[in-house]
Amino acid sequence: MSKSTTDRTSCHFTSRAGLVALGHKVRMLGIFKPVEERVKIRQKVIHHTPAQKLLDCLINALAGGRGLVEANKRVRSDRAVQRAFGRNGCAEQSVISDTLDAARPENVQQMQDAATEIYRRYSAGYRHDYERQFQLLDIDMTGQPCGKKAAFATKGYFPEQRSRRGRQLGRVLASWYGEVVVDCLYNGKTQLPLAFQRLVQAAEEVLELNEANRRRTILRADGGGGSEKDVNWALSQGYHLHTKVYSWDQARKLAKTVEVWHDDPKVPGRQIGWVPGETTKYARPVKRIAVRTRKKNGQWGVGVILSTLPAEVAVSLARLPVHLLKDPMAVLRAYVYFYDLRGGGVETAFKEDKQGLGITKRNKKSFEAQQMLVQLNALAHNLIVWSRRWLAPASNWIGQLGILRMVRDFFHVNGLVHFDADGNIQQIILSQADPFASSICAGVRSFLDSQQADVSLGQI
Repeated sequence: MSKSTTDRTSCHFTSRAGLVALGHKVRMLGIFKPVEERVKIRQKVIHHTPAQKLLDCLINALAGGRGLVEANKRVRSDRAVQRAFGRNGCAEQSVISDTLDAARPENVQQMQDAATEIYRRYSAGYRHDYERQFQLLDIDMTGQPCGKKAAFATKGYFPEQRSRRGRQLGRVLASWYGEVVVDCLYNGKTQLPLAFQRLVQAAEEVLELNEANRRRTILRADGGGGSEKDVNWALSQGYHLHTKVYSWDQARKLAKTVEVWHDDPKVPGRQIGWVPGETTKYARPVKRIAVRTRKKNGQWGVGVILSTLPAEVAVSLARLPVHLLKDPMAVLRAYVYFYDLRGGGVETAFKEDKQGLGITKRNKKSFEAQQMLVQLNALAHNLIVWSRRWLAPASNWIGQLGILRMVRDFFHVNGLVHFDADGNIQQIILSQADPFASSICAGVRSFLDSQQADVSLGQI
């Protein structure tokens, strides 16, 4: 990260005082250094190195930029943000774009290696205590619409956008921590059954999962992770699994074998029941729970959950009281409720990244360029997640904010920032007229704990 060469103190107004504080933290910890050291894009350097332009791209995402074009407005015009991140200026958006376009497959690998190093150094998921509790990995995919001329843009599954072209983003989320372990880009036709094993293997490498840790790891996915091939592969690797049967026809046939259906008191119109008997088609014993929901046309929508979890684990993970283990119906519901919690895991993470980081708005024609963006977007997500953890001791309510509100409310507060001659923050005056200023004061101060910097409220 570049060190400021400014030879005088300076004061800058910013509308992103919270982001300035994060920038200081990132610079002091050297979080971006693995990218600087590993990623070697072959490009002539005039004013900014390729790594510096990648950093500008990251800052733009954290600033809420909905596209690279917004870097000019959100980063290039904000001297306080630039200096906080160790930048003495910002590249123009077209120059940033050119750097991404110059990326080659080896640069993508370098970026992935750098992202892995950063994740292992700062994540809680990598330090998970497997003896104390199971690790939970959610696996899912989401559509990334783009122009038809973009590489690997094909017609695929894009909800409510028929005939739309795009790519697919596959994700593995360490759900207890909200961290992105792996983000991988695929063509628009790719569905989870084709990507499931590759995504899990990539996460396995990042987390360095050995056999013992795999036995203490739960893979949770929708029906896309429930093909017989993928289920048996996951079971043979030692993982626990909590997913749905992939085949709708098979789910329908299994549902017909349910002897007793029970109304779900939590979800009106939904019924659940045990699929009777054992099956020999899987490498390890699995429990099968049928779920049916009445549709508007009066017919039943049916799914079957597959789970290797013991009853006591399912009850605990479904956040039900331990004494309900004695209630067979409560145990049955526990398996279904734990599956339902996917909605608050990877699905919510995708939604928040789309809203707060605009991950579907930054699209490049080059597949390698888009892969670089994917890695930078994942890093932006994790930086916000880690920010909440770092801030929690000083401002517990901030630790409860989602990605969107962190970008919108914590990062975007008006303030004056005073820098010394070395680019270190001496003082931040938050605008007392900003409704969030007083609430984030303690959090901003905690980000500056490595130096004697004053944080206060005032009239700006």
